[in-house]
Order: sequence, then C-alpha cells, then structure tokens
Amino acid sequence: MSTSIGSIKEVKNNENRVGLTPAGVKELTADGHKVFVEKGAGIGAGFSDEEYVAGGAEMMETPEEVVQACDILVKVKEPVQEEYRLLDMLKGKTLYTYLHLSGVDKGLTMKLLENEITSVAYETVEDEKGQLPLLAPMSEIAGVLAVQYGAQYLQKKYHGIGVTLGSIHGADPAETVVIGGGFVGATCARTATGMGGNVTIVNRSAERLERLKKEFTDFFGEKLASNVSFVQLNDENLRAAVAKADLLVGAVLVPGARAPQVVTEEMVGSMKKGAVIVDVSIDQGGCIWGARPTSHSEPIYEIDGKIFCCITNMPGQVARQSTQALTHATLPYLKMMAAQGSVASVAASLKGDGRFARGINTYRGKITYESVADDLDLKDRYQDLKGLIV
Repeated sequence: MSTSIGSIKEVKNNENRVGLTPAGVKELTADGHKVFVEKGAGIGAGFSDEEYVAGGAEMMETPEEVVQACDILVKVKEPVQEEYRLLDMLKGKTLYTYLHLSGVDKGLTMKLLENEITSVAYETVEDEKGQLPLLAPMSEIAGVLAVQYGAQYLQKKYHGIGVTLGSIHGADPAETVVIGGGFVGATCARTATGMGGNVTIVNRSAERLERLKKEFTDFFGEKLASNVSFVQLNDENLRAAVAKADLLVGAVLVPGARAPQVVTEEMVGSMKKGAVIVDVSIDQGGCIWGARPTSHSEPIYEIDGKIFCCITNMPGQVARQSTQALTHATLPYLKMMAAQGSVASVAASLKGDGRFARGINTYRGKITYESVADDLDLKDRYQDLKGLIV
C-alpha cells in the first residue's frame, strides 16, 4: 500500500531541524510511498533540495501544498499559531511530531480535536521496556547543550559571577546541580563532570541513583567520579543543593504530563547572585519557579540576579546532528504507520502495539492521553483509545 508522507520547513524561532533526512526519504520511497518535501525545508540542517530529490522526494513550493498532498505530516516541533491554518488542511489525517500538549497553549489541542487529527507525539511513544525511544536522542543532545549554555552565561560578560564549570588550581570548583536523573539529567551530569567541576544529581529514586553512581564510576574512574554527589530528593536535600549551585539544571520529566514545580521561589531566592538556571523541562511547563519559555534569539532573562535560560527547542541549535538522530529514531515507526495506509488502519495498528499506541494523543476528536486531558482541564474530551477504534 502506498501512503503519502509530507515534511515542511519548521517556523519556530531558529528551529533548523527538519522532520526527515534525505536518507529517510530514500527508505520510504523504496517501500513504495510518496514523499513530499517543502523546498528549503532541510537547508538549516545542511540538507539540500537536490539531496531530497535524489532520495525520491517531490519538492513543493509551499507548506500548504505539502499538507494537502500528504496522509501523514512529519514535523519536529508542535505547530505554532501561524501554522494552525495548516491543521485545517490536515483534517482527518495524521500528524507525527513532538507535541508537548500539556506544556503549551490549549489552542493547539483544540485545533487537533476540531479537525479530528490523529496526532502521534514523539515524547509519549514507549518501547517494550517502557522507555521513551523518540525522546531519548533529543534529551541527550539537550543535556549537553544545557551545560554549554550554563557555562556560557556564567561568564562575567553575561552579568554572571565570572566562574567556569571546570576546576582551576587554587580556586573553588564550580557547583553544577542537576534536578532529575533521566536521559537529560544524566547527560548534563556527565558533561559537567567531564569539564572537571563538582556535580550533584538530585533524583527521587534511590535505585536510579545507585545505577548512575556505578555508571559514572565505570565511565570516569573513581577519582573523577568522586566529584559527583548522588542525592535523594527530599525537601532538605533539595534546598541545600539549590543554595550552593552556580549552575542549576531542571531535568524533571513525567511522560506526557506537565512537569511538577519542584524548585520553589524561596529556593531560587537562596541562590547566589549571578547563578544560572537552565530549565530543560520547559517544554512541559518547567520544574523551577520563575522559568518561562525563551528562544534562541532571546535566550535569557534575569530575576533577582539569577539568569534563566529556558529555550524550548534547544537541540535546534545543532540541527544536522539532531535531525539525523531524530530520523533514525522515528523512521521505523513511520514506516510501520505508512504501511497501514488509512488513519483507521494506523490507529488499529497502534492499538496492536500497546506501547506505541501511547504515542497517540488525539484521535477522532478526542484526547486519548489522559495526562493531557487532566493538565488542560479537558476531561470531558478524553476517551480511552480502545473505545474509539472499530
């Protein structure tokens, strides 16, 4: 069965990633599917129109043409308001992208419901182990970038306190505190540890902390790993960790749901002037008091002498690597969906693969991911997916 798949240029601030690489297009067309790509969609990630054509794609002048021609639209980021008109053209079709519905304006969810769009959110797809395979690669990239941004804004010329994350002979080592020990948090901690500073990982699960401790010792050796503290999350430990931080990274994740605000206003107030806060959880609303979305063009703001950096599409800064990693992760599922053809067949297939079915956030005018309905106060629009598939 041949399915039409579309990919368009992202319009979010400085979002240079694209939903498909030319190599991904080649695999899809080899399976007999049609692929439509907006001209210039991959330029920001270093992929030319000629490469897409060589892969078998048909290039189109406008995103409207792509959306009208495709059955499945593959993006990177959630549609922003200027793209809502495209959702009206996607009525009854499938959207495959990062959505983060619990962390964005309710208007996007309402558009998806109004147009009965089957939306498959990368961030809620699970594998057979209950992991998040489509979120993991971008989480790792964001973990590296969070520390890089933090190091940049700690420099004095950015109104900071003039420290580096790495230890310097005769000087106090910088303190990096990471809240959360998942993919993002662990990568942040590894990056900061590799730079030679002191690192504290705060996480709720003692079992996860023990695993991380072993991983860090195996990777860095006992001497360097001794610079890392593994602290279980409770109020006392969190307050102490936040107060000493030069760089505080928020990396708390509840799949598909709004992030809990674990760092309070009082805790932020206890931090030293010039400390930097990077909240990577901002796509899901943020886990640190005072955090609000920022962009690559305006990445920081200041509250009471603390510098906040909360870029919602951080991996877009390294677009080529991010696009390659993302397509590698998303393509197997896309090929499975494309092989099914119609929206009904897609949903039925996803039901058969229970973990992947959790990626469906909206279907037939209903919210099918319960946390989204709860966070957006749309419980009346929620229905379990099983009850919608006939």
